[in-house]
Amino acid sequence: MDNLVANQTVDITPENFQQVILNDSQEKVVLVDFWAEWSEQSKDVSPLLEKIAAEYGDSLLLARVDCDAQQEVAAQFGIRNLPTVMVVKDGQPVDGFAGVQPEAQIREMLEKYLPKPEDALLAKAGEAIYEGDYAAAFPHAKQAFELNQENVNARYMYIDCLVETGAIEMAKTLLSEIKLVDQDSRYQTLSGKIELAEQAADSPEIQQLTKDVEAQPDNLQLKVDLAVQLQQAHKSADALALLFSVLSKDLNFGEAKKLMLDMINALPDGDPLKSEYRRKVYSLLY
Repeated sequence: MDNLVANQTVDITPENFQQVILNDSQEKVVLVDFWAEWSEQSKDVSPLLEKIAAEYGDSLLLARVDCDAQQEVAAQFGIRNLPTVMVVKDGQPVDGFAGVQPEAQIREMLEKYLPKPEDALLAKAGEAIYEGDYAAAFPHAKQAFELNQENVNARYMYIDCLVETGAIEMAKTLLSEIKLVDQDSRYQTLSGKIELAEQAADSPEIQQLTKDVEAQPDNLQLKVDLAVQLQQAHKSADALALLFSVLSKDLNFGEAKKLMLDMINALPDGDPLKSEYRRKVYSLLY
């Protein structure tokens, strides 16, 4: 057995039984393989379990029970057939099978209990959201969603970040794709957030400034004023487009350059608008 597999495998004895089954299973999933040298089916299943355990690093521990040498341990679990495989989590058996199972079926069983790649990212995003820092949460939520778009928690968290950072249209699109069966209280909350954001973007001040800009398309100050209002209403894309049109006409007009750079820097990392407008501004500057 190579070192990688050995590190993920332990042989159960009465001495380490409590440590592995009760303690280790609090930290990781323990896959218990009840086997015996005389069992031909054990020789089919055990290598599959070793292969899977080697892939999951610190998330999965393979605990092997030689039922001839450790009859007392096997009896404690009431083992009748070999091989028997048991999934232990938080000190309790939660799943398992007897006999030979295809590798794909074993993996499908384990997926229910093992952490998903996006879980760590969602935890980071959740911490930032708890602190009210949606810009910091955004890249973690976005990456988690991109890793697994079927993960409803990742989708809800990413939508929340999109709303709070002003990408209302994308948030609406992603929310509309959530299946009816997954529409829980978060769905209603985010629907309400989007509605409020759209109302804020249609304030009397924005309506009036929009009319003024249409009536005086060469008035750069009006465009800057409207961009500021749009940014406050979380309409970053529209605000940046307006400011860029101002800078394209006059690079040194008033506070336009500073405002635009501030807006770009305020966008969360991972927001495509950030890289798009950074490139556009640099193309004007250099």
